[in-house]
Amino acid sequence: MRDWILHVDLDQFIAAVEILRHPELRGKPVVVGGSGDPTQPRTVAATATYEAREHGIHSGMPLRTALKRCPEAIFLPSDPPAYEAASAHVMAVLREFPVRVEIWGWDEAFLGATTDDPETLAATIRQTVRERTQLSCSIGIGDNKHQAKLASGLAKPAGIYRLTSDNWAEIMNNRPTDALWGIGAKISKKLAALGLHTVAQLAAADPAHLARHFGPTNGPWYRYLALGKGEAEIVTTPWIARGHSRETTFQHDLTDEADITHHVAALATQVAHDAREAGRDITRVSVKVRFTPFLTRTRQSKLPAPTTDPATIQQAALTILTRFDLTRPVRLLGVAVDYTLPKADQPTLDTVE
Repeated sequence: MRDWILHVDLDQFIAAVEILRHPELRGKPVVVGGSGDPTQPRTVAATATYEAREHGIHSGMPLRTALKRCPEAIFLPSDPPAYEAASAHVMAVLREFPVRVEIWGWDEAFLGATTDDPETLAATIRQTVRERTQLSCSIGIGDNKHQAKLASGLAKPAGIYRLTSDNWAEIMNNRPTDALWGIGAKISKKLAALGLHTVAQLAAADPAHLARHFGPTNGPWYRYLALGKGEAEIVTTPWIARGHSRETTFQHDLTDEADITHHVAALATQVAHDAREAGRDITRVSVKVRFTPFLTRTRQSKLPAPTTDPATIQQAALTILTRFDLTRPVRLLGVAVDYTLPKADQPTLDTVE
């Protein structure tokens, strides 16, 4: 008996929920996003079925582009409440097993398990989730979260895969650095410029050399990932939001300053009401403006005292807005707020070093 980390990743989750509601769409290219109208500008795909992905459609792609790549695709509007309900059902099923569950979103969770046969446990979990929710999942098995997360990707769709320190080099060494969880295309390109193209090359790199190029924390951390290391602690306490935001992308650019002001005021009022409903006080307000074609700027300000008063939040947002040059057309506006930490999460004299 030993400890394992399992990563449960629901396959094409949002699309799968929609197909449960529309079984006649099974086996067809389905794209979910926005209002479901691919002719509307500035709306993107939340997900796509595997049949749609075969046409090169992926999450974050503009719906107009998706329509061009697959004219026969079926487009559906996004329905977050339905996905939240389906996710809650799956997580409830996972909690019935002798495991510790750490939820990471609608469609994924890490499990901490003590067993001498993780594959059998994973197979039982996968089968039970399927029987109870009609949803398919892939499960990765690892010594830590990093390994388990990568393993679930290698298991897709609907498979089980073990990636541990024992087979890490065999499976990962010849893969590009962006195959690692936490290294994206931008960092991978910078690593390549240093002659580090593969996981093996990054694992063998000098930590001091990496620190000079990526900083004393990030540089050695990238090598740490390449060695297959990662966090192995499962946190079962509920996740608590540190902030909240609302934003709007406009189908037509805003050019009138009065319109811009009106929308920022409305967004500020919404986040204030959201905070009050959540029972959280606001300490900081941020305003985001995205100009045409895609230049984004953010400004923020700390409040004199924590509050959920809509008038105070609105005034703070409008004051921040005056710090922007609004002579260019605006395509997106957003207002974000930081919350006070719950008392249990606030540092004390014993925890501050």
